[in-house]
Amino acid sequence: MTAIITPDWPAPASVLAGSTTRDSETGLLPEGLLTLNQVHGAVVVPAAALRDANEALDADAVTGQAPGDVCAVRTADCLPVLFCSMDGKRVGAAHAGWRGLAAGVLENTVQAMDVVPGNLLAWLGPAISQPNFEVGDEVREAFLAHDEEAGAGFVPNERGRWQADLYALARQRLVGAGVEAIYGGGWCTYADSERFYSYRRSRDTGRMVSFVALK
Repeated sequence: MTAIITPDWPAPASVLAGSTTRDSETGLLPEGLLTLNQVHGAVVVPAAALRDANEALDADAVTGQAPGDVCAVRTADCLPVLFCSMDGKRVGAAHAGWRGLAAGVLENTVQAMDVVPGNLLAWLGPAISQPNFEVGDEVREAFLAHDEEAGAGFVPNERGRWQADLYALARQRLVGAGVEAIYGGGWCTYADSERFYSYRRSRDTGRMVSFVALK
């Protein structure tokens, strides 16, 4: 069983990235990793601000541009999205549950990286899959209010609710922000109890860490 999932993206050699599983040990994480106080919003902070703060900052995305910068988010069903520039000089990580996605956390991260969006790589890490992610009308409406084409990311179920596809919704928002090189996706944190933590499966659970760093 793999302790660290390595992104399947063509990142430059200066970029180190991965996502932990239930089997991962803390020692496998890069030095200098600082965590955010994630609030399911769309605020992005620079890695330098995390280092200067005396406590975790309320934010759901972080960007870095200096050697040694580590950007990381914690998830257990929400979608972690990692970014790097094709020249290997900038990195970013976003925590994208449905609220953050609808609020624009991915678009804000792309903007904060200050790189032409077409020169970015994005990787979608382990998240809950559509068959296991049931939501109400309010979730679907939040996405439709931004783009009616988001309706393709929702399938009605027999309970009068919706099965939401976080991966498809994230890809749509990334493409809308100008990011074309998108990798990853296809896991299910809820279904794969051997590898992943899942908040929907068990409220009392741990978190995976997805990180991207500049060596």
